[in-house]
Amino acid sequence: MTEADQGLADAPPILSDVPGSFTWRVLHDRHPAIIEQVSRAFPYPPRIRAALARLAQDAVSGVVEPLPADAHDAADWARWSAPYLGMAWYDVPFLWAENYFYRRLLEAVEYFRPGPWRGLDPFTPQKSAELADPALDADLAALADLAGRPAEEQLTAAVDAALWGNRADLATRVSNPEAEHRKQASDLVADDSAALRRLLAPGSGGTVCLVADNAGRELMPDLALIDVLLREGLADRVELHLKPQPYFVSDAMLHDLLSCLRRLAETAQGLRERLWSALDDGSLEVLTDGFYCEPLSYHDLPGDLAARFRAAKLTIVKGDLNYRRLVGDRHWPAHTPFDAVTAYFPGAVAALRTLKSEVLVGAPDVAALDAAGPGWRLDGAHGLIQVRI
Repeated sequence: MTEADQGLADAPPILSDVPGSFTWRVLHDRHPAIIEQVSRAFPYPPRIRAALARLAQDAVSGVVEPLPADAHDAADWARWSAPYLGMAWYDVPFLWAENYFYRRLLEAVEYFRPGPWRGLDPFTPQKSAELADPALDADLAALADLAGRPAEEQLTAAVDAALWGNRADLATRVSNPEAEHRKQASDLVADDSAALRRLLAPGSGGTVCLVADNAGRELMPDLALIDVLLREGLADRVELHLKPQPYFVSDAMLHDLLSCLRRLAETAQGLRERLWSALDDGSLEVLTDGFYCEPLSYHDLPGDLAARFRAAKLTIVKGDLNYRRLVGDRHWPAHTPFDAVTAYFPGAVAALRTLKSEVLVGAPDVAALDAAGPGWRLDGAHGLIQVRI
């Protein structure tokens, strides 16, 4: 079911056509910075460096062009891009432009092409550096200690860690290196944690789908939350949904999960062993789907994913991008009810999100924050827990 079918056309899509705006800066400043970072990541041959340079120019001052005709997904992207061909990147919906940028970047580094660079994650150096940071040890020790806390505290602490673990992903740090050093705020602009606890009552069992966002520092607390769900009987099984290919710099793939498990073995061996066993016995299942790397909102869920979410007692979507895809990346009035906007979703859904973009619903009491300007929606200092049963 499309966004138009749900009446979302009443809220116009977010574009990037206002110079100096947040979305304009992402296209104009952040994306070239990401390309420069990728170009230094590996000793790419001249043809790949030239392709990256062309993308840097095209994405800033060019127009939307089709993928090469021999790309494996050229037909899909021809359909998705048909309304936007020949338009400036700034004049098409921001969510679409971001998605297409990352697809074009993978094309430039020959991620899908036969040859030596096929399947190489261009963001590996950044992800590896984050996991190697000794400062992560303290975070991992705290996650490992969750198992020793009173049962009634574990879910609250794990949800809190999973929420605020999203406060500064790698893509944000490219354009704002100080983001990771901000003081962690406790400001929730919406807090449905009581409803979340009711859905995840001890002994309630059932299946929980967790749609992950970023790798590394964010995926670690997600894994701790999964451990609490399984160990305390809040779920019988968990489906961890990951990206099938590199996406938005830091988004989590299977190899990122395995890297996290190796890192946990250094500091949180018990947590690592429980997760490993859960993967062994099937109570934790990893899933990927090409939909997660398509320029679509969740209104266009394919049938197999919709069926999984319908069968689960709860789907938890993590992070800013998943939130934008869940509610629609549109200029919603903040007081628009979350329940109404997500009524289309095929099952109970919870959003755990640190705010790093403009879109927001289900938050009627933010007038004072908005009066000071939009910066509070972008800097990762505020978060939300929203649930629709």
